[in-house]
Amino acid sequence: MIMLALSGSARSNGALNAGYICFEALLQAYDAAIQKKRPMWAVQALVTGFLRSTFVFLPFFAFQAYGYLNICVHGDTDELRPWCKAKLPLLYSFIQSHYWGVGFLRYFQVKQLPNFLLASPALSLAVYSIVHYTKLLHQLFQSTSIHEQIIAIVDGRLVEAHESSDVATVLKSEISTGLHNKKQGNTEVKKRKSVAASAASAASLDGNTSTGRIVGDNKDECPLLVLPFILHLTFMTFTAFFVMHVQVSTRFLSASPPIYWAASRILAPARGGSCKRWGYFIIVYFVAYILLGSLLFPNFYPFT
Repeated sequence: MIMLALSGSARSNGALNAGYICFEALLQAYDAAIQKKRPMWAVQALVTGFLRSTFVFLPFFAFQAYGYLNICVHGDTDELRPWCKAKLPLLYSFIQSHYWGVGFLRYFQVKQLPNFLLASPALSLAVYSIVHYTKLLHQLFQSTSIHEQIIAIVDGRLVEAHESSDVATVLKSEISTGLHNKKQGNTEVKKRKSVAASAASAASLDGNTSTGRIVGDNKDECPLLVLPFILHLTFMTFTAFFVMHVQVSTRFLSASPPIYWAASRILAPARGGSCKRWGYFIIVYFVAYILLGSLLFPNFYPFT
């Protein structure tokens, strides 16, 4: 939570990472309400998720408040800036629109065609990953219920936590002193592990959730944990293409893991690599992005 908040203080799009916390809170609330029949636990999970998400957005809104107080309230000019009179006075959106020309379809000009070509590799890879993992998620929802998926994720993480070194050490110490009933504890763990394993098997997860892996070796498997990544990337891709200066897509989208999952799928023959030519193109593009970008960007060329 703290690291995501720091990312949001550096770049505005870092605040979007709060969506991952919201997704986790929804999973926990569903498990508490439906599986464990503990509505208060569900409310607690939702409230905690809301507070954590708000904390991630806090640096962004704090800077907006600072700008409003510094310019609109304590400013030296007699006439207020237009954004100060808005119902939601956001300094960020005004600067982006007024000084940078950022807006829906405002960058769709013939003279900007070279910048669209510059951004096409990153956008193409993003669209490919969105389409590919959306198809896999669709297959997943057809083969098993969302309920089973959520139980597999939540119970799989509980089993992982139980088997972690720190927890295992504490449990071992407590058992040795007679504070826990060993038989009862093992039975409960085995029961939850069995539920997680059966649900994971039905969802073709093959244990990936309990081992902390998002995408497995099987090219046709795709756990529910991929969903927030795809939603995040879809929003960022839409914004980069239709709203922002499109050439920044190369660095704007580079923080999204599905792009690298998709690239590795194309490159790795064992995972169904589709074409060596596209694999070579991806390698050349990534290397060129590092080498050329390091030269062009600091010299104010529109590489990113």
